[in-house]
Amino acid sequence: MSKDEEVLVVPASLLLELGPFSGFQPAVDRYLPVLLDRSHQSFRPRSIVENDPSFKQLIPYVILECNDEEQTRLFRYTRGKGQGEKRLHALQSIGIGGHISIEDAQGDDWYRNGMQRELSEEVIIECGGKDQIVGLIYDDTTEVGRVHLGIVHVMQLSSCKATPREDHLLEAGFLPIEEIRQQIGQMETWSQLCLKNLY
Repeated sequence: MSKDEEVLVVPASLLLELGPFSGFQPAVDRYLPVLLDRSHQSFRPRSIVENDPSFKQLIPYVILECNDEEQTRLFRYTRGKGQGEKRLHALQSIGIGGHISIEDAQGDDWYRNGMQRELSEEVIIECGGKDQIVGLIYDDTTEVGRVHLGIVHVMQLSSCKATPREDHLLEAGFLPIEEIRQQIGQMETWSQLCLKNLY
């Protein structure tokens, strides 16, 4: 992470106006149009906003879902040391995503540009898929959670064909939901919230 990387943020006051929450929030239609309105967004140095809860960094969090052998499976991995957020190393995750960077600020939809870039950097998807935004995540119980706001996507893939592109996605692959649920205690908070609220 370069010290001057600029990432997309919204003011924390926006969450207070819309209705503060902690945990998983399914009311996408209430929050999303305001959060994605460019008049409320700015790019700020990541080195500063990582420790400033008065701004929330918008993070797309994409869950890859597929059906195989009449079972719903999710793409799960363990975060290795190569990932930028040191506070999440060695935890399991079902979400793929990261910061929206100033380099994504082209065209009409900066947020989706960043989401697609993060997805293509992390995994190779070898089939068709369609994503839907299903909720928001805000975790004010941890240091890392207080400065990030997750936008949760479920991407339904036509087959279970996705592999990690990055070496720091360890033990990656599709597992049945029941098997993943048994390992919930080893997962990062956002993944735990998604499992409990979506599956």
